[in-house]
Amino acid sequence: MIGRANQEMIDAADTLVAVLDGVDVDSGTASEIGYAFGGGKRIYGLRTDFRQSGENEGALVNLQVRYFIDASGGTVATNVDNLFAIMFSDAE
Repeated sequence: MIGRANQEMIDAADTLVAVLDGVDVDSGTASEIGYAFGGGKRIYGLRTDFRQSGENEGALVNLQVRYFIDASGGTVATNVDNLFAIMFSDAE
């Protein structure tokens, strides 16, 4: 039931904003990112966590997650103000 509601909300959205904090991206969040990418949605990530993540030294997040975000036309921001500035400039 929750999964179906989540799918329907992603289907209805134009954009997905994913919180990427933690040592690694939450598996549910990673699934949502992949599903949104497959549906042609623009994806933005927010990572405020200072810890490194992903398999490469210096990477903000897992390389596959980062690929889906970047290839969708979105990006990863490190604070909310920057995220909003990017999203609103993309909307113009």
